[in-house]
Parts: sequence; C-alpha cells; structure tokens
Amino acid sequence: MKVCILGDGLIGLTLAQTLVKQGIYVDIFSSNNPINQKKTQTLGISKSNTNFFNKNILNIQNLLWDINKIEIYSENLNNEKILTFQNQKEKLFSIVKNYELYNLLKKKLKKNLLCIFKKTISSKDLLKSDYKLIINTDFSNSLTKKLFYKHFRKDYNSIAYATIIKHKKLENNIATQIFTSNGPLAFLPLSKTETSIVFSYKGNKKIDLKQCVKKYNNRYEILSFRDISSFKLVSSNLRSYFNKNVLAFGDLLHKIHPLAGQGFNMSLRDIKEILKLIILKKENGLDLDYSICIDFEKKTKHKNFIFSNSIDFIYEYFNFENKIKKNYLSKALKYLGKSRKINKIFTNVADNGFIF
Repeated sequence: MKVCILGDGLIGLTLAQTLVKQGIYVDIFSSNNPINQKKTQTLGISKSNTNFFNKNILNIQNLLWDINKIEIYSENLNNEKILTFQNQKEKLFSIVKNYELYNLLKKKLKKNLLCIFKKTISSKDLLKSDYKLIINTDFSNSLTKKLFYKHFRKDYNSIAYATIIKHKKLENNIATQIFTSNGPLAFLPLSKTETSIVFSYKGNKKIDLKQCVKKYNNRYEILSFRDISSFKLVSSNLRSYFNKNVLAFGDLLHKIHPLAGQGFNMSLRDIKEILKLIILKKENGLDLDYSICIDFEKKTKHKNFIFSNSIDFIYEYFNFENKIKKNYLSKALKYLGKSRKINKIFTNVADNGFIF
C-alpha cells in the first residue's frame, strides 16, 4: 500500500508519520513555497489529542508544556475574570513550539524506509500517476487551484501577532485569554521562563505589540521579547473535500480563528478518522483508494463545519459586545460559567470537539 501526500508542512508530516507507523509507504512531495517554521509560533494540543499523538503518531511528551488551568478575562468587565477551567488531577492541554515539532517529525521520517521525500510535481504529471490515493495539504500546489477553489470564506479584517517573551522564573501552568476591545490576546506558557503571546488585533494598521502586552500583563516580569511574526486572519471551509482520488486535508479543508487554539486540533481529529478508515481497509484486505475520500467526507464534514462555526460564534459574540459598548454578554457568560455542568461541557468540547 502506498499513499501520496502533497505538502511537507506540519500537517503533511504528521499524517505521513501516522501512515508509516501503520506500515504504509508514503511519498511526500515538497510544497512549491519553502516551508518557514517561525520560532515564535506555537500550537495548543488538547489532552485527548496529546494522548492520541503520543500513542499513534510519535511520542512528543518531552516537547510539551502542560497547562492545568485556563482563565478567561473581559476588558468590558474591567478585565475581570469571567471563566475558569481547571482540572486538579490532569492537564487540560499542552503547548508545543511549531518548529521543534516540525523538525522532530521530519528527522524521524527521513530515517524511515517507508517514506520518500520528493520534489514538487505538476498537476498534469500527478493525475497521470499510479497513485490510488492522493492527500493534498499544499495550498500552493497547482492541483489545489484546479480542484479545490470553492469554499466558504470569511475575512476577519484582523492580523494575528505572535511572539515569545522571556521572563523571571515562576510556576507557569496557567493559560490566559483576554478579550480586549481590539481583539483576543492569549498568554500561553511554554516553560517556567518562557510564554507565547498571540494577539488577534482588529484592523490592518501596525501596532506596538510590546506595549499591548505590557498593558494587559499582570503576571510576568518580562525580560525580553523574541522577534514578532504576523499573519492575516481568515476562516474558510471547503465545499467539497475530494475530487476523484484526491483528498484535501489540514488547513486546506478548514481554517479557523486562533482565539481558541483549535486549528491543529481539528486536523488531528481528522487524522484520527482517516486512521480508523485505513485500519478497517487493511483488516479487510482492501486497497487504499478513492473510497477513503468518500467515507472521510461523510464522517467529518458536518462535524468540522459545526465546530468551525462555533469558534466563529465565540469571536462574534465578544465582537458584538464591543460594538454595542455594553457588558451584558460577558456578565451572562460569567454566570453560565459558574455551573459545573456547563463548565464541563465547554471543557469536553474543547478537548474532543463535537461528539455525534
């Protein structure tokens, strides 16, 4: 059995490692655009996805920093805390640096005889190839423009700024999200002396991120800032997941607002589903072909669409409150968050997505 993966980004490598662990041969075609893993970008991985990653993909526990408490604040309530999520016995999620995870996956795959890295390929040559299943994670590939251009898209008219701060040593296991009047600002611990910052700022003008962080920071004695990276914020959902034997995957399928840190988690849940389908095929002695694409779309499309829109709803919820300049919505959420049952539902959805 052999699968072709287009794109050697983080999702492509994660999927490839999942497949080779099942004894499947994988050809990975490089992206047309060079991969640039910026050292200021980080990922949040939910508890259930961390367990899945360590067991079914690769043990990355030594790269992770565990979070056992999440605090949500609203500037509309004078930066008062409106929600707290905590598990005294277990972590809620973990943070990992993008480039460290990327480098580890690439190193492992290059040593694996089941995996071959190849240069870019044209859509014409690809469609003439003998691959029975092609999984496309590459935005820049010509096949993407040819087959996967119809999607539901939303421009947030916002820019996400990311950096890492170095600070004095402290017990650093509390993640903080502040819904400011200019957009959500997240403090995501990486170690006792480092914390990742992500600020999704409404508008397209340049801002002084350092001053913004200092304004809302009340926990860290900051020593220095790393380089600041930025990217435009959009959300999108692909209308059709596949074309014949070519399956779209990763951010090509769905991009969401980073406020809840769920983008990579959605792709990991997709990998769980495709892994189940592949194992079933193998157990029945069937080849991996276009039927995987059909079954995968049936299993995941409705879940991904609902989850993507729920993240968008959270963003618009606070955005609307800022527009009307009232704090009724923050007060309502604070009241609801006091219910253990509702708090548990929020936590389970963040960990596992919507379960149907």
